[in-house]
Amino acid sequence: MLINLISKPRGPLRALCVFFLLACSAPAVAQQLGVPGTSVLTISSDRLFSDSEFGQRVLREFEAEGALLAEENERIVDELSREEKDLTEKRASMQPGDFRPLAEAFDNKVQSHREGQRAKLDALSRQSEEARQKFYELVQPILIDLLRETGASVIIERSNVFLSSDRTDITDTAIARINTVIGDGSGLDPQTSE
Repeated sequence: MLINLISKPRGPLRALCVFFLLACSAPAVAQQLGVPGTSVLTISSDRLFSDSEFGQRVLREFEAEGALLAEENERIVDELSREEKDLTEKRASMQPGDFRPLAEAFDNKVQSHREGQRAKLDALSRQSEEARQKFYELVQPILIDLLRETGASVIIERSNVFLSSDRTDITDTAIARINTVIGDGSGLDPQTSE
């Protein structure tokens, strides 16, 4: 009977053996990933986004859209400057009562363009923030897997840590895993990425 218990543990003894096996394997996996067996890991979420293929694609896209918006704004400013110059030249030959409606119409046009451009810039900023949020939603399961594999119990934002070993930082490991799993995100199902 004693030999039976040793060779084939059952019930609570079996559960205890499984627990010890799992507890002992977590540090080994952590070592394979290049992080020490620790319950606390750190990560730089800014780098996670900006250095990942997904983040780099999003940043390129928004940079291009921002450049187009800046070009459009420059064109509008040039047009309004010419219109203002023409209006200034007309002022000398016009009665104040005739000029006032033209000046007010011009001011309204300038204000309308300014508000339109500001709205476009705000929309671009919102889209950028939404893309960043979507990224963090997509990478959460990847980070949870890393957490489990290393046997850690928490991942803390590196910038919020007063002092830690660089060995607890899993940012590079996470970026490599994210690049493997989701790449730049352009091939994701449109329903998933919206």
